[in-house]
Amino acid sequence: MTQPSESEEWLDELVQRWTEVYKKSMTTLVLLEVVEARGPIAAGLIGSALVESTGWGLTERGLYRTLRRLTAAGLLTASEVAVPRTGAKRKDYELTPLGARYLARIRGELLDR
Repeated sequence: MTQPSESEEWLDELVQRWTEVYKKSMTTLVLLEVVEARGPIAAGLIGSALVESTGWGLTERGLYRTLRRLTAAGLLTASEVAVPRTGAKRKDYELTPLGARYLARIRGELLDR
């Protein structure tokens, strides 16, 4: 097994630092992208898709806090839906027109520069 080079170790450290600093902001972006691609979608599926696409863990509390914040900001809507067979209620989230415009602007800021 070979040891990573000094430059590889430095690169790993830089990426880890960036992830620690910007993970929260990027989590919001990825969450909005998941809802855009798969919405309307239940919160649990949003969390699973976020972990699947990024490998980042997200607590249930953190997920629901972020969903509430984005809903309060008008970027997402939440609809109560009856779960098949049980009749229990769950919330499905969907991007609002404002949320779609917000996501497009953020992508433009990040990718067009």
